[in-house]
Amino acid sequence: MNAVAAPTAVETVTPVRILRERSGDAAAIDALVLAAFGPGRFAKTAERLREAAALAVGFCAFDGERLIGSVRLWSISVGAARSVFLGPIAVDAASRRGGLGADLVQACIEEARAMKLDGVLLVGDPPYFSRFGFLPAPGAVLSGPVDRRRVMWLPITDVVPVGAVRPVA
Repeated sequence: MNAVAAPTAVETVTPVRILRERSGDAAAIDALVLAAFGPGRFAKTAERLREAAALAVGFCAFDGERLIGSVRLWSISVGAARSVFLGPIAVDAASRRGGLGADLVQACIEEARAMKLDGVLLVGDPPYFSRFGFLPAPGAVLSGPVDRRRVMWLPITDVVPVGAVRPVA
């Protein structure tokens, strides 16, 4: 008896593309960030800093045409250190746990190096961000309440982030 293999379903996987943010992406990014963090993010010191700083660059992750992730870098200085402030990182709930957030962080790090900055500052989870080389930044002073343990710096040069964190418009 000749066995005939049953037809199998062919799965196609659309590769996720990480691209520079475009002006037309803003509304979808805002919706993604709101879904990820809720309206409570507007009360945070990090959000106040982002509101005052110029957007240096943003990255978007797309699955086909659907936005599934976003991260932005904001122009700041920390004392004499030329820097960017990373965040927020937002990933669609259905796309989490696949490393997309890490890919977005890596895109930011590569961009900051290409910009020849002194480093990258963020307020985030130390166990997560330390794997990228972020270290505590006790000398960086934000102008509002913040958990000091979550203020982190990724050094690119030898310049140490000491002093007030100021937006660059």
